[in-house]
Amino acid sequence: MAQTGRPRASVDAAVFAATLKTVHEVGYTHATVDRIAAEAGVAKTTVYRRWPTKGALITACLVDTFGPLPLTGTDRADHIASAIRYGAAKIGEPGVAAAFAGVFTDAIGDPVLRDILSTQLQDPYRILLQEALGESEQRVLFFIDVVIGTLLHRMGMTGRPMVDADLDALVEMIQRDFK
Repeated sequence: MAQTGRPRASVDAAVFAATLKTVHEVGYTHATVDRIAAEAGVAKTTVYRRWPTKGALITACLVDTFGPLPLTGTDRADHIASAIRYGAAKIGEPGVAAAFAGVFTDAIGDPVLRDILSTQLQDPYRILLQEALGESEQRVLFFIDVVIGTLLHRMGMTGRPMVDADLDALVEMIQRDFK
């Protein structure tokens, strides 16, 4: 049977781009699946077939946006610095911080969404960092909490990514704690 329509990867890419654009333009709350689908040029049912909720869509979009964590360097200090700088760059992209903050807020009262966020978004990074840093799960979760929380707080309070000098200070603080 011949496949009709756009290939799945093309649809996913269009929906993810539309998601970030819509969140950036109207905010997380007003970025409805209807608006995102219209922006992507797909039917709302196409979106819901792939992602059963807005939270699942946003999480998949963030997973796609962040991609694999590129740890650079040869030691713990380099890995910590590259992870923090990579996270800061991604959170600074249009729509990403608002999507992150919105889906986290929704997850506070939604255990299913919390599980999706944990298993699909956080766990791959946590596992990689545990291996690279030789640290416990709890220690790496603390690292993630401090870094991502700090970066999202700055975006939420100023609407701008952390400036380089403050990012340098954050890297130094975390490196000092993980010696």
